[in-house]
Amino acid sequence: MDDIADRKSEHLAIVTEGRGVQDTRGTGFDAVRFVHDALPELSFDAIDLRTSFLGRNLSAPLMVSAMTGGTAEAARINLSIAEACGALGLALAVGSQRIAIEGRGAGGLGAELRARAPNVPILGNLGAVQLARGMGVDEARRAVEMLEADALMLHLNPLQEAIQPGGDRDFSGLLARIEALARALPVPLGVKEVGAGLSAAVGRRLLDAGVVILDVAGVGGTSWARVEAERGDDRLRRIAAPFFDWGIPTAEAVAALAPLMPPGGTLIASGGLRHGLDVARSIRLGADLAGQAAGALPAAREGAGALAAHLSEVVEQLRIAMFCTGSADLAALRRAPLAG
Repeated sequence: MDDIADRKSEHLAIVTEGRGVQDTRGTGFDAVRFVHDALPELSFDAIDLRTSFLGRNLSAPLMVSAMTGGTAEAARINLSIAEACGALGLALAVGSQRIAIEGRGAGGLGAELRARAPNVPILGNLGAVQLARGMGVDEARRAVEMLEADALMLHLNPLQEAIQPGGDRDFSGLLARIEALARALPVPLGVKEVGAGLSAAVGRRLLDAGVVILDVAGVGGTSWARVEAERGDDRLRRIAAPFFDWGIPTAEAVAALAPLMPPGGTLIASGGLRHGLDVARSIRLGADLAGQAAGALPAAREGAGALAAHLSEVVEQLRIAMFCTGSADLAALRRAPLAG
C-alpha cells in the first residue's frame, strides 16, 4: 500500500510540473469557433450561468475534476478543493478512494470534505477494474457514505494500467459488474475515463447498463501513458512513447456522446480544458458540465484561496463568451451560432 501512496505522490508532482501533458494532439476545442455577436442586446451582469446537478444548485456549469486521494498531500489538496468549491457553488469530484476504503489513509476523503462543501455536489471515485478484484457493492456504499457523496464515479483507465508496472490488466466482465452496481447503489452511478476519452459505442453500452453520468476525460490534457513513462526506466519509456497522444479528443467525444444522453443523464466534458472559453465550447457541443483537473491543480496545491481565484477567472471567461455570443443563459449558449 505504501507503493500505491508513493505512486500517487509521484503522479501529483509529474502532472503539476507539466511532464504529463499530451504530446501532439489537442482537445479539438480550438476548431470550435463561435460567431461573434457585436450587438448582444443583453447586460453582462444579468447573464445567468446557474444550473443544477444531482439535485443541488450550481453557480456555473463547472466542476473540479478527480485528481488524487489517499496521501497526506492529497488530503490538503482535497480540502482546499472542497473549501473553494463550497464557497463558489461549484461541483467537485474526488480522486480514487481505494486507499481510504482499504483503511490505509483517508487522504482528506472523509466527513471534513462535506463539512467544507455542504451544499454542492460531491462525486466519489473508485477504479472500475477494482470490481474485478474483490470490491463490490459494500465498498461502493462505503465510498459514498464516507463523503456523503451525491454520486459515485468509476474510472476506466486501460491504457494507464497496461503501461503501469504491476497495473491491473484484466478488464474482462466489467460491464456486467458495473450494471449490477448501478442497480444496487443508492446514488447515481457514473463512469469516466482518465485522459483517453469515451467513444459513442462505449457510452451507449454504459448508459444501457444503468450508468447516468458520463465524463469523457478525453485527449488534450494529461496523458497517463506519459505520466507512467516519466516514472519508469528507458524500456518503459520506449514502450509508452507511441501512446502519448492515444485516444479521443475531448471535443470529439463530447459531440459524439451528447445525442445519446437520456433525459436526466449528465454529460461532463473534461480533458485539457484550459479556460472559460473551453467551458463555453463544451456546453455548446452538448455537455452539461465542464470539469478541470490538471489546469486547476497548481492553484489547488497553493490553497483554497488560490484555487477560488483561478476558478473565478474561468467563470468570468465563460461569462465573456456568453456575452459575445448574445447568450443570456446556458440554454441560449447551447444554440449559439458556430462559424463555418
